[in-house]
Amino acid sequence: MKIGYDAKRLFFNPSGLGNYSRSLVWMMSRYYPEDSYTLFTPEAGDPCRFDPPEEMEVVLPDGLLGRSFPSFWRSYRMGSSIRRRGIDLFHGLSNELPADIRRSGARSVVTLHDIIFVRMPELYKAADRRLYTLKYRSSCFNADRVIAISNQTKADLINAWQVPEEKIEVVYQGCNPIFYRTASEVAKLAVRQKYRLPERYLLSVGTIEERKNLMLTIEAMVCGAIDIDLVVCGHPTPYLNTIKVYAQKHGILHRLHFFHEVTLEELPAIYQMAELLVYASFYEGFGIPILEGFESGIPVITSRGGVFSETGGDAARYVDPYRVESMIGALREITDSADLRQQMILRGKAYALRFRDDVVAANIEAVYNKLR
Repeated sequence: MKIGYDAKRLFFNPSGLGNYSRSLVWMMSRYYPEDSYTLFTPEAGDPCRFDPPEEMEVVLPDGLLGRSFPSFWRSYRMGSSIRRRGIDLFHGLSNELPADIRRSGARSVVTLHDIIFVRMPELYKAADRRLYTLKYRSSCFNADRVIAISNQTKADLINAWQVPEEKIEVVYQGCNPIFYRTASEVAKLAVRQKYRLPERYLLSVGTIEERKNLMLTIEAMVCGAIDIDLVVCGHPTPYLNTIKVYAQKHGILHRLHFFHEVTLEELPAIYQMAELLVYASFYEGFGIPILEGFESGIPVITSRGGVFSETGGDAARYVDPYRVESMIGALREITDSADLRQQMILRGKAYALRFRDDVVAANIEAVYNKLR
């Protein structure tokens, strides 16, 4: 079967949707080499340093109109390119399909990661919400199959947009295989020295924004007198200023360490040297840092409810994301008990196996097989 992918995020998004796209393309080409794979992208260049396998074709906009307006080509002319290349199945990896996908002659799949803009509209501009709703909702109805990355996302699609349940398949995602391996002591020392990491630290990974709820952990450090530093790896937003003002007021700003440009290659060492991962987000489509924490061999604290129990299973410690006392209790319990830490580490390693590449690839292939 000839399979095509919308590869814009694959080439140009260094995190999130880009990681999902790169991981899925590599997995499918590795585990199912009998199929051929074609990447469709509106722009040349390679900010993410993705190197496709030799046999994988990369298709750019054609014609004067397409080359002059690549975004227009991606939305309204990509279907023609899909048809000309005889693609049997096209997979939109980042919430959307070309508007002309039904004229392409290919069966289609779209992955919906989340619809946070529907669940938490106050975090988005009205114009963005309208655009996302138009593009993502129409993609759900135009697709032959919709892949939801969690049961929570599936329920959101059904309840918010009335997407037919029978066309939605839940396929969990995994984390980058780089987290499967233990970093060498040399690599850990180099990372520790580069970032001047404290001897003991809690870890938070993800965009520093209100939805991620980093303030809960910092309030717990203050109110619970938790005497451990906090390392935060993530892209900053204006919410970071709110964090710093609070921390300065309460005299702990010097115990917070913010890093905004940590490389993927450095992250496993930072995880593996941490005391534990805190991830008390209000809402996520899946929550990959939870898996990264499990694979890195550290305990994970995350939010009660929502998708987090799907990603964390019986291995995570759950807290009420609205109650600082809940976080204080979890931090004290885990940092004070070596036995509990070890139990959580072992359960995390075992639970993470269900999200390994071979499992995820097999589940994606099962969706494709229904459309052959």
